[in-house]
This record gives sequence, C-alpha cells and structure tokens, in this order.
Amino acid sequence: MKTIIRGVAGLAATAAATGTLLAAGTGVAAADDWPVQNPNSPVEVYEATGFLTPDNPAYWNPLDSRQRLTSPYGNSTRVVCTAFHGVTMSCWQADQDGNPHQLTRLPFNFPNFTGSSAPGGGPSHFVYPGFIPGIN
Repeated sequence: MKTIIRGVAGLAATAAATGTLLAAGTGVAAADDWPVQNPNSPVEVYEATGFLTPDNPAYWNPLDSRQRLTSPYGNSTRVVCTAFHGVTMSCWQADQDGNPHQLTRLPFNFPNFTGSSAPGGGPSHFVYPGFIPGIN
C-alpha cells in the first residue's frame, strides 16, 4: 500500500511540475531583439522617423501614401526598420522601457489606396503588437 501511495504522490508531483512549466511558457511574451546590420548584406537596418499616426489628420487622408504607424507610443519611442532596395520590410518599436517589439505589417497601407503598384507594394502600415485586438 505504501508503494502505491508513493507512486501516486510521485505522479502528482510530476504532473504539478509539468503544469508549472507549461503555465510559465504561456506568460507575456518577452521583448524581441533589435535588428542588426550584417556586413555585406543587401538588407539595410535604419532608424525610422516621420510615420503618420492617428493624431495627425494626414493619417486619415486616403490619398496620402506616407507610411503609417498605429501604436500607443506614436513617434515618441525609437523605431528601427529593415529595408531591401529601399522597400521597408519589417519594423521594431521600443516600449516605455526601451525594449524592442516587432511591429505587425498590414497587407496594405490602410486607409491609403494608392501606391500599391510601387516596388514592394508601396509604403506600409505598421501596428504595435496587441494594440488593435486581433492584430498581433
């Protein structure tokens, strides 16, 4: 009987430890890493500025084809992007503590509808992760 109780207790301890590890793995995602310029790479890493943000009336102009940023930080924190032959591919933005988070690139520069025939689909619209429900 003692052997069975020890076996059940051991199984319970293992299950509890496994549950703890699984729960720890589902916490808030850690910050991403800033992109780094690699030598001899055609991909350029650069500090980006001047995004249109929702507080700027031009952001809502469908004929304005500048890049857009929807973020709780607007243009107030560091943004670093990567580009290939002048076409922006990805961007990261610092949170209030300076930690980088990769922004989600929307499939088009909403609400702009021009410029899609430009190289790489034209300017992009980037969204801070989790700022708009359903867009990570």
